[in-house]
Amino acid sequence: MVDQVTRRRFVTTVGAGAAFAAGSAVAAPAPSDLQAPAVKIIAVACSPRRGKTTAQALNICLQAAKDVAPERIEVELIDLGGLKIPAELAAGLPLAPGERDDFPAVAEKLAASQVAAIVVGTPVYFANMSALCKAFLDRCGVFRKNNFALAGKVGAVLAVGAVRSGGQELVIQSVQASLFCHEMLVVGDGRPTGHFGARLWNDGADDISQDEFGVGTAKNLGRHVAEVVLARQTP
Repeated sequence: MVDQVTRRRFVTTVGAGAAFAAGSAVAAPAPSDLQAPAVKIIAVACSPRRGKTTAQALNICLQAAKDVAPERIEVELIDLGGLKIPAELAAGLPLAPGERDDFPAVAEKLAASQVAAIVVGTPVYFANMSALCKAFLDRCGVFRKNNFALAGKVGAVLAVGAVRSGGQELVIQSVQASLFCHEMLVVGDGRPTGHFGARLWNDGADDISQDEFGVGTAKNLGRHVAEVVLARQTP
């Protein structure tokens, strides 16, 4: 037994030495080669009011995500305001003659392998998501048919209401339920607020920056999403 162990150690040592001697033939990886590839976080604003408070809040969220690791994280906002997302296609019904469908272009971006996380943002209408958000989520059913193309991506939700407690958490949970169906890794906002997701209040001035608490949840959400994405990229 002692001889076998000694021999094993000898062979291992010789092998290591040979590998070291052959270093000129196999170059050590450069530091840049060891760096993980960049990942992308996309936010989708599901408000019919293009560029308003939902988009503003998502931009705050994305900036916080970018700040976690500027060299490794790319961000993009897709504003659905003004786009046509016909919901009837999700039910197998045909488009009306001449009707435009902008969803395929959006879907192509979301399904890209570089996209590691998707943040869905919606205004609150009567304690529920916008009709545009529902149409978008319904159309996302195509990803389930396409071998669950969103599976494994991080998902998160942001909601903007007209009052502080106007149903934002109800809306967040409703959207999250849809994301769960895609086998996404759904996360909420991070500490110190640490609840379901980002929840903001538009006081009617269409300037979301005035909501200090809500902006904080948007920043926490972006940071938490980025941290989870990067943790999953670590070998």
